[in-house]
Amino acid sequence: MDIAQVCHAKLLGVTISQDLTWNKHVDNIVKKAGKRLYMLYQLKRVGITQKDLVSVYVSVVRPVLEYACPVWHTNLPQYLSDNIEVIQKGH
Repeated sequence: MDIAQVCHAKLLGVTISQDLTWNKHVDNIVKKAGKRLYMLYQLKRVGITQKDLVSVYVSVVRPVLEYACPVWHTNLPQYLSDNIEVIQKGH
């Protein structure tokens, strides 16, 4: 049985690259959280209360950004942290 070599692999929701950088993982979570953040904007447009919007953010968007962060966030370069911050600030 041959084992294929890949550039990156997803293991338990964390994307691990062969060069041991977190670029692909951060890209994945930023895209996923961005889609969910768009849903939040749509809810705001239809008049959902601020309290409910915060509740949706905390339960739907934030877990995507924080999942397994003790594994990958420890030595994250500043530019990747900035990418995550943009989503957290809602820009």
